[in-house]
Amino acid sequence: MEEELKCPVCGSLFRDPILLPCSHNVCLACARNITVQTPEGETPVQSRASASSDYDYLDMDKMSLYSETDSGYGSYTPCQLKSPNGVRVFPPSAPHHRHCSLTCPLCHRSVSLDERGLRGFPRNRLLEAIVTRYQQTRGAASFPSFNSSSSSSSSSSSSSAAVKCQLCDRNPVEATVMCEQCDVYYCNACQQRCHPSRGPLAKHRLVPPPNPAAGGAASGGAGSGVGSGAGGSGGQQPPATARKPATCVDHEAENFSMYCCGCKAPVCVKCLEEGKHAKHDVKPLAVMWKQHKCQLSQALNGVSDKAKDAKEFLVQLKNLLQHIQENGVEFEACLVAQCDSLIEALTRQKAKLLTKVTKEKEYKLKVVRDQITHCTMKLRQTTGMMEYCLEVLKENDPSGFLQISDALIKRVASSQDQWVKGALEPKVGPDFDLTLNTDSLLQTILQLDFCQGKVEAGPSVPAAPMLQLEKCCTRNNSATLAWRVTVPCGSPIEGYILELDDGNGGQYREVYVGKETICTVDGLHFNSSYNARVKAYNAIGVGAYSKTVVLKTSDVAWFTFDPSSAHRDIVLSNENQTVSCNSYDDRVVLGTAAFSKGVHYWEVSIDRYDNHPDPAFGVARINTMKDMMLGKDDKAWAMYVDNNRSWFMHNNSHTNRAEGGITKGSTVGVLLDLTKRTLTFYINKEQHGLTAFENLDGVFVPAVSLNRNVQVTLLTGLEVPKNISQ
Repeated sequence: MEEELKCPVCGSLFRDPILLPCSHNVCLACARNITVQTPEGETPVQSRASASSDYDYLDMDKMSLYSETDSGYGSYTPCQLKSPNGVRVFPPSAPHHRHCSLTCPLCHRSVSLDERGLRGFPRNRLLEAIVTRYQQTRGAASFPSFNSSSSSSSSSSSSSAAVKCQLCDRNPVEATVMCEQCDVYYCNACQQRCHPSRGPLAKHRLVPPPNPAAGGAASGGAGSGVGSGAGGSGGQQPPATARKPATCVDHEAENFSMYCCGCKAPVCVKCLEEGKHAKHDVKPLAVMWKQHKCQLSQALNGVSDKAKDAKEFLVQLKNLLQHIQENGVEFEACLVAQCDSLIEALTRQKAKLLTKVTKEKEYKLKVVRDQITHCTMKLRQTTGMMEYCLEVLKENDPSGFLQISDALIKRVASSQDQWVKGALEPKVGPDFDLTLNTDSLLQTILQLDFCQGKVEAGPSVPAAPMLQLEKCCTRNNSATLAWRVTVPCGSPIEGYILELDDGNGGQYREVYVGKETICTVDGLHFNSSYNARVKAYNAIGVGAYSKTVVLKTSDVAWFTFDPSSAHRDIVLSNENQTVSCNSYDDRVVLGTAAFSKGVHYWEVSIDRYDNHPDPAFGVARINTMKDMMLGKDDKAWAMYVDNNRSWFMHNNSHTNRAEGGITKGSTVGVLLDLTKRTLTFYINKEQHGLTAFENLDGVFVPAVSLNRNVQVTLLTGLEVPKNISQ
C-alpha cells in the first residue's frame, strides 16, 4: 500500500495532498514546484485540460518550441531539475496566478489556475488521514515505547521541517509570512524586496506561515499513545486522531452537507443557495457516502477474486517451472541416448565398410604381385634366349648354324607370341570400384529435428507440402516453383505460403500467399542461389515447412527493350531487340531487366547511322524522363557519342570528353559493376575512357536514347570484359 501513499513528484509520503481535477493527488508543496507560468492570453493549457489525449513532458517541450518558432514568443523554458521519480520539477512561479497552469505528473493533463491559485484545489483529507494512520502504524511497529525519545525526535523534526523562504538564493532562512494569492513563503528581507505592500500587491493578504510545531506535537502525542497501546495490547491498531470536518473550498466556514451528482463533488448549503447547482441532481452527503462505499466494496470483491485467481496462477506457474526443469533434464538425457545410438550404429557401419575396403585393397595387391612374378620369369627366359641367339649368330660354320636355325626361329617366334596385346597391361587399376553416397544420409541428418506437438486424432494442421523438383526451374532472373500435398488432413487447406531468402543465405521472406500450387517469382538477382520453401495453412493453423530447394538464377542477364515504358515515338522490332525512332528529337527506351547487385555487361550494335546524330547509352531509374536525351535529368547516367567524340552526362552535366566515335556497324558496350558501384563504356570491344561514373547505388535499368537517324540492336547474355582500366 505504501506506493499508493507516495507523491508522484517527490516520491515521499503525501504531505498536505490536494486533489486535481483528474482525480490524481500531489503534495501542496510539490504542486507549487510544478506550476508553470504561461503568457498573457494563451489558451492551449486550458484546452489541454479538457482534451482526451495525453502528452508527456517531452512533447510539451517540443510543442512549446514549435510555438516559439511560429509566433516569436517563448512560452516557458523547461527546468532541468527532476524529482526522485523522474518527474520534471519547475521553480516556484512568479506571484501572478491568473495565467498559470499545473500539469498532472501522471496523466499529463493540464489545468489553469484561477485567482485563488492552488487554494482552488480541494484538500484530500481522506488521503491525509490514511497517510497519518499508516505512519502511526509503522511508527508503532518500529518504536513501541520510549515516549520521551519520541517527543525529543518529534520536536527536532518539527524544527527541521520549519517552512523556509522560497526566494532566498542561498541558505534560505525561516519564512515569516505567506501570500495567500501568490502561494509563496517570504522572509522579512525578501518580502520587503519582492512583495512590498503597495501598488498592485497592496490587496494581497499576507498571513503567518503554518506552524509545523503544532503538527509535530500532535504527531508526537499520537505516537506516544500508540506506544502505550502497543505495549499494553500487543500490536493493536493505533487509534485514529480526530480531525475536523472538511469545509467548502468556496465557503471556508461551511461544512459539506450535500453531494452534486452532476459535478461529482460535495457542496455546502451556501453553494445551493447561490444557485450554482440549482438544476443539478443533489443528494444528501451521508446517502451518497454509503452508496459509494457499497459500490467500492462490490468492486473490491471482484478485484479480490481476481487477486485470489492470480495467487493460484502463480502457484501453478511455480509448479510448472519445476516440471519444466525436471522434464528438460529427462529429455536432454533421452536426446543424448538417441544421438549416442546413432553414433554407435554409424561406428559399426564404418567398421564394416573399412573391412570391405581392406579386402579390395588386398585383392588388388595380390593380383599385381602375381603379375610382377609372372612377368619377371618370362622376361628372364626371353633375355636368356636372346643372348643365346646372339652367340649363335657369331658362329661362322654354315652347316652347324643350319642344323639349329629352324628350331631357334620357331622358339623366337613362340616367345614373341607370348607378349601379345594385353600381356604388358596391368590386370587391375589403382582406383577402387567402391562408391559411398552419403549425400542423402547427410541431408537427413541435417534435417533431423523434433516433431512439433503430439499426434492427436481429428483435424490437424496440414502436412508439409512436397516441392515438385521436375517442375521447379529458373529462367533469367525469374524462378518458378510447384508443389503438392501428399498427406490429407481433416480440415481443408485454405492456402499456401511460399518463402525465399535474399540470395545470400539470409532471412526468409514471404513472396506468395494464396491457393495456387505453382508460382513464378520475378525480379530476382542474377547469378544468385535462392533457397525456397513452402508451407500450408488451414483453419486449425499453419503446417510445417517443406524441404528446401535451391534455385540458381542465370549467370548473365538476358533481356530486351521494354515496349510498355518506351516513349510513343519509339518503334520496336525483332522481338523487341531492335529499336528506332519516328522523331527528330531524342527519345528514351528502357530494358526489361533491373539490376541492384552483381556485374552486368551488354552491347548495342549500330544498324543505321545517318547525319551524325548523338545517341546516348547507359542506365537509368525506371522513372527517368523519356522525351529528352538520356542523362539530361538526375535519374540517368549515360555516354552520348557522335562520329568523332563522346561525353559522359548526368543531370545535364557534360564531363570527360574522349576522342573516337561510332559509325554503322560499331558496337557500344555498357559495363555496370554494382559490386564496385561503377559504370564503364566500351566502343568496338575497347574500353572508351576511364570509369565514367562511381558511387552508384540503388536499382538501375539499361537505357538508350536516339532519334530517327539511328537504329540499334540490343545484344545481351555477354561475358564481362577483362582488364578494366580505372
